[in-house]
Amino acid sequence: MNIRMSQRTDTMSAAIVTGPGTVRIERLPLPQPGRGQVRIRLEGCGVCASNLVPWAGPEWMRFPTEPGALGHEGWGVIDAVGEGVHGFSPGDRVAALSYNAYATHDIADQSAIARLPASLADQPFPGEPLGCAFNILRRSAITPGETVAIIGIGFLGVLLTELVSAAGARVIAISRRPSSLAAAKQAGASDVIPMDDHWRIIEEVKQLTDGRFCDCVIEAVGKQWPLDLAGELTRERGRLVIAGYHQDSPRQVNMQLWNWRGLDVINAHERDPAVYMRGMREAIEATAAGRISPARLYTHRFPLEELGAALDMTRDRPEGFIKALVICHE
Repeated sequence: MNIRMSQRTDTMSAAIVTGPGTVRIERLPLPQPGRGQVRIRLEGCGVCASNLVPWAGPEWMRFPTEPGALGHEGWGVIDAVGEGVHGFSPGDRVAALSYNAYATHDIADQSAIARLPASLADQPFPGEPLGCAFNILRRSAITPGETVAIIGIGFLGVLLTELVSAAGARVIAISRRPSSLAAAKQAGASDVIPMDDHWRIIEEVKQLTDGRFCDCVIEAVGKQWPLDLAGELTRERGRLVIAGYHQDSPRQVNMQLWNWRGLDVINAHERDPAVYMRGMREAIEATAAGRISPARLYTHRFPLEELGAALDMTRDRPEGFIKALVICHE
């Protein structure tokens, strides 16, 4: 096998989740890229809320995890290239759609990486969630002048607020933490509503929309109550977009309401890697052009050795928290 390398090392570090809420760092042989693959020396990896159910140790979870598992928001510099790779070389800085990125190195297919321009050289770039925001925007089919409610203002919710506002729509942001509502305001929300009382929120949105409710509602939490609320806030023939990751248990829906209002219900989760990558490339272009500013949303950083603390903070979401990054390089 002809592998081009910018430097040669023999081992890497990777996080292994050994049980509910427990993690260890192991030293392992450095993997070699196969045909059509590259190896990335990771600079960092974003911490995704989808990690939290596996971190809690549900019945279906199997421990220990694979080295680096759960990490899927990595970026870094290519340090080895396998046979058959075209257009990428050692030294290229990329965002990756790979799945073992809680580590100092990971392997990715050449179709699952996107080059980062020199203008982003000093910026972290967890490409997968940034790309998700653009894919959700596309699926939401927002048009200028619409009223859009976004339920759940975390990292994804803030990005969507910024994108939907830039598309010419009015955004009503709904979230439980004052700092999240302040972030939504900064991102362009016209109105913010504390997420505290179901019926009070419905009444306030009704008043803000002259009784029509919202043309589109994006649910970005992944829990039962926000899903219930989303249906209530969507107008007749409106669009209910499910962006939250519902993985902890089955959900019930008010089908009577959904039927009566004739809602278009859109599951905005993509599974086609090519679509993921399209969103990621759009996010790179928009960030480089200054149309979005995600760097301010990376509120907390942890070394790889403190992955457990990063996951706990993502779970607990203290005031002021938006997004944690794990810094992977040694």
